[in-house]
Amino acid sequence: MADMLDGFRDIYEDLYGMTDKKERKKAIDDRIRAAEGKGGMSSSASMAPAVVTEVETVVETEEEKMKPVAVATSKEEDPKEPKEPEKSGMEELHELIGLKTVKHDVEELIGLAKVRKMREEKGMKAVPMSLHLVFSGNPGTGKTTVARILGKLYKEIGILETGQLIETDRSGLVAGYVGQTAIKTSKKIEEAMGGILFIDEAYTLNQKDENFGQEAIDTILKAMEDHRDKFIVIVAGYTELMKEFVESNPGLKSRFNKYFEFPDYTAEELQAIFDLQCNKYQYKLTEEASAAIHEEIVRMEKYKDENFANARAVRNLFEKVITNQAARVANLEEVNEEILTTIILEDLTDEYDEKPLILLPEEPMEIEEELPPQKKKKLKLPESGPIIRR
Repeated sequence: MADMLDGFRDIYEDLYGMTDKKERKKAIDDRIRAAEGKGGMSSSASMAPAVVTEVETVVETEEEKMKPVAVATSKEEDPKEPKEPEKSGMEELHELIGLKTVKHDVEELIGLAKVRKMREEKGMKAVPMSLHLVFSGNPGTGKTTVARILGKLYKEIGILETGQLIETDRSGLVAGYVGQTAIKTSKKIEEAMGGILFIDEAYTLNQKDENFGQEAIDTILKAMEDHRDKFIVIVAGYTELMKEFVESNPGLKSRFNKYFEFPDYTAEELQAIFDLQCNKYQYKLTEEASAAIHEEIVRMEKYKDENFANARAVRNLFEKVITNQAARVANLEEVNEEILTTIILEDLTDEYDEKPLILLPEEPMEIEEELPPQKKKKLKLPESGPIIRR
């Protein structure tokens, strides 16, 4: 009986009386040695170590809860792929297709602005220069893209604080009520602070028998004077119309004295733009489809008129082709990666179109070599298919 009481006492002490870990361990060792000395363990003594061992485990677990927990990570888990470094403005500029003269003009302008800023920082006199520009050329020749890159370049060299491009046109500047145009135009100017205000088809602001456009022009000119070097204005549009626009106002003529002429793309450059779209979105053409696309692009460039949209026309062609391809693939029962990425000759036509995307001849046809200039300008060419004779 005494042995049993001693056993319960030991258990009680282990549970409530001994808080020191070393003392608790010593008591356990003493009881084990005593039991071994008697040649065996009593039933009460045999209970104690078992219970104590369980309590020890519980106590250790509670202590472990107080320790910081290390989160295991899988060594096989691949780290996230690093993002590609952002390209500089010059890298983006030189990656553009064509525009050789424009690229040269941009490089000269950036070089001049950079040196001018260096002289100012050293307290030297700097020749006054206007950074406001006129971009002239047909639609789709890259005017907006180059304007965006210019904003990035100016930010890189510290000419502009933020470098953002704010695009607008007459509808974004002119209101229908007297006094409202100045407010509407001022809001656009405020958005462009620290960056570039890009006004497309700016010549539409200068219309006869209408004062709202002139109010927008006056507001812009005043902001250019009041916030000099805080933002840049680029006006853009057709070459001849932009010359008339700038010449129509002494204030415009004095501030816009640099012209960047954007030429139309050649057939080879248009083909490169189409190929770039295919590579960007992981499409490839069969030999027959590639040959037909090339012939269509050559035809588009050869018989273009003053409304030809250049790169925009090629992007529209690409979108139409992949739409036709998607309609074909969507009806297939089994589709693999090869089918999803391949454009075939069938994808160049759409039976539901009033006019075919590309005229595929049933017999050999000859493309007319030349058209008289006077007829070429007046002739309404088909949107698709070459001018042909059998």
